[in-house]
Amino acid sequence: MELAGEAEDAPELDAAEAAVKSNPGAQTWYELGRARLGTGDMGGAAEALLESIAIDREHNDAAARQLLLRVFESAGAGSDLAKNGRRRLSSILFS
Repeated sequence: MELAGEAEDAPELDAAEAAVKSNPGAQTWYELGRARLGTGDMGGAAEALLESIAIDREHNDAAARQLLLRVFESAGAGSDLAKNGRRRLSSILFS
């Protein structure tokens, strides 16, 4: 699955990291996830998206969760990234 399109209009990584430091909200974490995808850092992207979901599950029509599931699919269902990420996502959603 191709994720490159998700990062097309994402902010630069440095700007996204600075935005999270100054305003760690659901949107800034989501944008950091997209920026990390743009650099090929799927694990870092998953972490940022999980943070966004933990802050507000339904922000932007659940865009972070939808993108996170595509990241897991791209990584492969049996990958450590997908298995560990799904476990953490479940913990966030059902706690």
